[in-house]
Order: sequence, then C-alpha cells, then structure tokens
Amino acid sequence: MIKHSKTIDIVKNKKIEPDFEPSMKILSRILQTMTEKGPKVKTSLSLNTNVNYTRLAKHIVWLEKKGLVESTIEKSKINVGLTAKGRIFASTLSKT
Repeated sequence: MIKHSKTIDIVKNKKIEPDFEPSMKILSRILQTMTEKGPKVKTSLSLNTNVNYTRLAKHIVWLEKKGLVESTIEKSKINVGLTAKGRIFASTLSKT
C-alpha cells in the first residue's frame, strides 16, 4: 500500500466544530457496519449506514479523535477501519 504524505496530513488534520455532538444512533451504525464488513471507503460507509456523507464525515473525524477508527490511503481512496480500541468499544456497545 502506497501512502501519500500530503493526503495523510490532510486526513490527520481534519477538524470538526468544537460544539459537535455525535449521534449515538449514527455512531452505532458506523461501528456495527465496520465490525461486520471491515474497513470501508467513506462513500460505501455512507451508503451502508444510510447517513449523509457530510454528516458521516463529521462522525468519522470524531471517532478518529477518540482513537476508535483510523483512515488509510489505498489506491487514492480513503478507507476507514476500526482500531483495536474501536473493536473493543464496538463490542461493548453491541452488548447493551
């Protein structure tokens, strides 16, 4: 996998509004989809979770800041996958 440093910097420097409040319903759908289907391109994740792309992107940034997901570049597409911490969190969330 070839990573382009400029793209990685853009991914790592994403920002969300300081008062952003994530929806637990959307977070749950994102985590469940990634648990069941593995890392996904954001567009596919948006379709699989039935969440508007812009809204999804904000939730992904929030999850990245918490260390629950990470973005990787593959063939000029940004894939989002769960981290080890994210898998534990998703597993805990699905039990409730």
